[in-house]
Parts: sequence; structure tokens; C-alpha cells
Amino acid sequence: MHNIRTFLFLLLTVGGSLSAGLFSGCHSDAYKTQAEDPEVLHRGMRRITDIMRHDIFSPPVASRIYAYSAAAAYEALRPGYPGYRSLAGQVNGLKPTPEPEAGQEYCFPLASVTALMKVGRHLVFSEWSMDDLKDSVFADFKRMNIPQDVYQRSVAYGEAVADHIIAWSKNDNYAQTRSLPKFTIDAKTPARWVPTPPQHADALEPYWKDIRPWVLDSARHFKPNPPIPYSEDRKSAFYQAALEVYELSKNLGEAERETALYWDCNPFEMTTAGHLMIALKKISPTGHWINITAHACRKANASLPQVAEAYALVSLAIADAFISCWAEKYTSKLLRPETYINRHIDPDWRPFIESPPFPEHTSGHSTISAAAATVLTQLLGENFSFTDSTEVEFGMKPRTFASFYEAADQAAISRLYGGIHYRHGNESGRLNGRQVGQYVWEKVRLRPQ
Repeated sequence: MHNIRTFLFLLLTVGGSLSAGLFSGCHSDAYKTQAEDPEVLHRGMRRITDIMRHDIFSPPVASRIYAYSAAAAYEALRPGYPGYRSLAGQVNGLKPTPEPEAGQEYCFPLASVTALMKVGRHLVFSEWSMDDLKDSVFADFKRMNIPQDVYQRSVAYGEAVADHIIAWSKNDNYAQTRSLPKFTIDAKTPARWVPTPPQHADALEPYWKDIRPWVLDSARHFKPNPPIPYSEDRKSAFYQAALEVYELSKNLGEAERETALYWDCNPFEMTTAGHLMIALKKISPTGHWINITAHACRKANASLPQVAEAYALVSLAIADAFISCWAEKYTSKLLRPETYINRHIDPDWRPFIESPPFPEHTSGHSTISAAAATVLTQLLGENFSFTDSTEVEFGMKPRTFASFYEAADQAAISRLYGGIHYRHGNESGRLNGRQVGQYVWEKVRLRPQ
């Protein structure tokens, strides 16, 4: 599993920050070290996460925002670090990005964060929040005493790359899917998904399979294992799968409850307090794994280009994993355990966490977690332990994992604990996510092999 690409990553990590000269992104020693602080990208990605939580973007849409933002940051940084390859020609539809002017000095970290913030600002609703970060980051760079011409040239280059990425984003069919008809509810077909309590919301992103994939050849490049054949026979595998969800929910221990809540990652959950309905805004599944990427990069003492590479690859893998998963969801259109159990086992039963508004098979969180874990494992190794504090702001304790796969597997089983997925949906999603993650890793080569 450890190819030369992994070796280079670990070698650079052990050696500390990249040396000046060949790998330098800013060519003046007076400000180079400060400018190459990876925290500038960590802050930018975190701000995008916070904005998306505020604006309540759906999980698939959130993955799209992260992918374009991370791609912009990487592409604007890449020219300052010889050996790093462009995403152009390796991802679908991206033409060669603008190149810096030969013989001119640039601060590529400044260009990178400029591109990140401009693309992020373009794709979110609360643009003013991104402007706050932009002002803060620019002030930090100005305090580094970067020559004025270098500063202006670097910002202009970052904006040019951002414009290129934004133009690329406009051709992915996202805008067209905004005006398509709602998903048709067919209550006469017993196995078909129908809206669930308490929101009874319309099906979410039924046309996400039509979004242009980033790396996959098509939305059905990988086809997950199909769901268990639907049956209402008490002896059938399907009935037993639903019964497992029901019986497990009746006997959840504290550890299972905490795990279900830890990986809930529902961007918009409704809870009741008497006669009131209260909305809770949480971090999305992609946001959770972007945070994990940050935790891991900090622990590994990853350099700025390594951080940019990690965000780009993880984001691409997650974005394609959502497309692959959603294509299956709206092919099988399978009903949730909540619906089946209410009809055939217990009409008053409710899952421990809220059922999200889209078909069951396969589990989205299982799929994208496995995809992210596969990329991170390739970057940092199979036994890379880390502590994740993503859910601390929601009142939960940090969790330490022995590997990325351990975290991904826990995310998958959490959906069974939460009562929102059958075990088979989790397992099929987990396997599909690993396929997507491995394909992205093998297909997108950001360093020479």
C-alpha cells in the first residue's frame, strides 16, 4: 500500500517544513516561513465549514463546495512547488489553469488562500462571513512585509485561478438540477421510499446522479451491492434486517447512543420541546471528515503543499462518493427502517436519531467515510492514530482512533445504532466508498511516481 508517493509524503513530514529554493512558494526569506504556515488553509476550510453549517447546505451540495474550494487552493499553490502536478487533465472537464508569469516573484500561499476564499465565497450564501476571514487573512499577510508588487501579483494570480475554477463549476449540471421536478412519491409500491417524521420532507437531491463526477467515469462507475430483496414475510432476510434495527434500538447502551450521536452529522435536525419544533444545525458528514483531515495534517506536521494536496484528494473522493451513493439511492429507492417497522412491527416506533429525507440504500455516511478514510490511509499510513474533536462544540467528548478505517467503520455502524439504516445498507456503502477512494487515489497523481 505504501507506494513511492506515500514515502515522499512521510519523508517530507519527518523532515519538517519544506526547504527553501526548490520547494519554496515565496522567494524572499524575510516572509517565506510565515507565509508557508499551513494554518492559513486550515482556517479557510474551517470557515467554509462554519458557513455551510449556518446556511444549511445538504450533504451532497456541501461536498461540491468543498471539492471546488479545495481544488482552487491547490491549483493556486502548485506552481510554487516543483513536482506537484495540476488537477487539469486528471479530473473531468478541468482545462489547464492559468500559469504565473515567468520571471516574476509570487507568494503562492497568498495566491492559494485568495483562490480558496473567492471560490468559497461564490458557492456559499453568507458571503459576508467569508469576507470577514478574507480581511483577517490579508491583514496577516500584509504584516509579513511582502513587497507590494509581489503581494498584488499574488492576489491577482489567486483570483485568476479562482475564476477558472468557478467557470469549471458552472458546467457540472448543478444549476440545471435546481429546476427539475420533485421526486415522485409512490405509496402504492411497498418497498419504495416515502417521507419520514418529523419533517416529512421532500426527497433530497434526487438528481444528484446527474452532476458531473470529479474523477469517476460516471455516476454508475461503481455499482454498490443491491439491497436485500424486499419482503414482508417474517422469515425473510429483509424482515429480519428490519427486526435487527428494531430490537437493537430497544437495547442501546450508552456507548452505542453516544456513537450514534457522534456521527449523526445531520445538517438540519428537528426536535420537539412540548408543542415547539426546534431546529438544530450540525456539521455535515463532509465537514466532519474535512476536520479529521485537518487534525491528521497537524499531527503529521504536514507542510502547506501537503495540506493542500490532502484537502484536494479527500474532497474529490467524498464528492464522487456522494454521486455514486446517490445514484444507487435513487435507483433502488428503498424505504427506511422507520417506515417498514411502523408498518409491520411497531406503529409507534421511532429511530434514535432522525431519518434523513432520502432513500435508504446505500448509507451515505458509510460511503463517504470509507472514501475519505481510504485516501487518508494512503497519505498517512494504515496505523495512523489521531484524536477527533469535531463534535466538542456539540457537547461531545473527543474521540481517539487507531486508524482512519476504524473511524470510518464506526461511522458506518453508527447508522445502525441510530435506527436509520439496515446493516446491509451500511456494509454496501462502506465497500463502495473504499472502491471510490482507491480509484481517486490511483487516478489523480499530484506528485511524480
